[in-house]
Amino acid sequence: MIIGFSWGGWVTGGTSREMAQVMADDAVVKRLAPMCVVRFHQDPRKDQKLKELKDVSTWQGSDYVKKQGWATMPGEKEPDSKVADECAKQLILIS
Repeated sequence: MIIGFSWGGWVTGGTSREMAQVMADDAVVKRLAPMCVVRFHQDPRKDQKLKELKDVSTWQGSDYVKKQGWATMPGEKEPDSKVADECAKQLILIS
């Protein structure tokens, strides 16, 4: 049994639930971040705001996206931090 858990890749039920939750959260972020990018593209001042986003530090990009409201999904009151972070990363790649 020790070999199975240490070398065989076996995990406990709790660990597998945690891993599944992380995978589910990541999948949601990957699906919502493009919606954030679309909301950015709908912003009439998107060119200026993209320049501002690129001027802030990497650590502040997520906060900038949240402040713009792009990471607040329809029906939600608050922006999602992980979505904002991924959205900022995708927006920085826009030339």
